Amino acid sequence: MRFMIIVKATADSEAGKMPSTELLTAMGKFNEELVNAGVLLAGEGLHPSSRGARIRYDGASRTVIDGPFSETKELIAGFWLIQVKSKEEAIEWMKRCPNPFDGPSEIEIRQVFEMSDFGEAATPELVAQEESLRARL
Repeated sequence: MRFMIIVKATADSEAGKMPSTELLTAMGKFNEELVNAGVLLAGEGLHPSSRGARIRYDGASRTVIDGPFSETKELIAGFWLIQVKSKEEAIEWMKRCPNPFDGPSEIEIRQVFEMSDFGEAATPELVAQEESLRARL
């Protein structure tokens, strides 16, 4: 099972405050543990929303909205993508994670859809396409 671990943004992360050497060291050690256990697929920190954009879809219309975005609680500052056996295992891993910021912070753990989750909508052709794309990554 794959899980996306979402690091919620804070006022400090949105202001562009960089982590300390101590935090970078602790995160590096944690990431090394994830790699050594064979569970880490990807993981990155993100620049503040002031350096980003959103695209709003309405039918065929596309509207680009440049950051920053005001609702910090809805923003993310980083992520991990891990592959583990259960949500409980994902939770146990993330309980070992250093606090991503100096003050209060929060992460969210979300399971990633697999093609099998889509039932009959996942036709054999779509499954084959997905497998082909993954093989090319």
